[in-house]
Amino acid sequence: MAELPGQIRRMSGGISQLLEQIYGFSRRCLFRVISMGPIPSHLAFIMDGNRRYAKKHGLEDGSGHKAGFSALMSMLQYCYELGIKYVTIYAFSIDNFRRQPEEVQSLMDLMLEKIKSLLEKESIVHQYGIRVYFIGNLALLNDQVRAAAEKVMKITAKNSRVVLLICIAYNSTNEIVQAVKKSCINTSDNMEAYGNDKHEDRDSDIEGTDMENQEKRIQLVDIEENMQMSVAPNPDILIRSSGETRLSNFLLWQTGNTQLFSPASLWPEIGLRHLLWAVLNFQRNQSYLEKRKKQL
Repeated sequence: MAELPGQIRRMSGGISQLLEQIYGFSRRCLFRVISMGPIPSHLAFIMDGNRRYAKKHGLEDGSGHKAGFSALMSMLQYCYELGIKYVTIYAFSIDNFRRQPEEVQSLMDLMLEKIKSLLEKESIVHQYGIRVYFIGNLALLNDQVRAAAEKVMKITAKNSRVVLLICIAYNSTNEIVQAVKKSCINTSDNMEAYGNDKHEDRDSDIEGTDMENQEKRIQLVDIEENMQMSVAPNPDILIRSSGETRLSNFLLWQTGNTQLFSPASLWPEIGLRHLLWAVLNFQRNQSYLEKRKKQL
């Protein structure tokens, strides 16, 4: 009789494992059907509602963010199983540094823990061959978090199967300003090189003057090439949880033709059904979105 509780636990564990396998098989079958239509190449997420989730369920500080990380891991798995190559997440805004110092430090500690976990053998990074980029002003991070982020980028640099872009110490305004600054520096360097060549050839004519004026201008392509997000195509879908429809200074440059989806659920409550609904809406509007892109 003493062995009965142990047998029940083993049986319960076996049933749970069987149900998980059935669920995984059913999910993959569903994804195969959905893949008959166009699949977005890039999804972006604003993970809103972690603190409200903790308050709603009477959890201690930080528990909402831990639950949000678990939801993120599941969502990444769904995205990569569906064949979505690029996923971008808004992990920490520059504006978040204005929160209480204790909360910022707690988030940094949690971030360090989760960044390090990406390099574990059983992590989703190794499972799917993910290349990880950290997008943002990393100089604003503390030394430990910045070093961990740089280590993850270096170790995953040769991965090419799928891509995860983590926006940390980021906002779109800062990204645009930095891109313009880099474009100005590059244009100045090009002008200096052009001036040296011109000095060697004193027979330049009006056409050369026109070329010089052209070289002085910063083109749209110059700014786009210097955006940190230039490593990925513009998002096809942006999902913001908790029913909010604001972009909160996230990917303002890249989302001109992006489909927005704002489910009422808080981020830790986000699941497979929300992803499927967003993708199905994308497929329904795909022809219109493609026409819009061609018109630009």
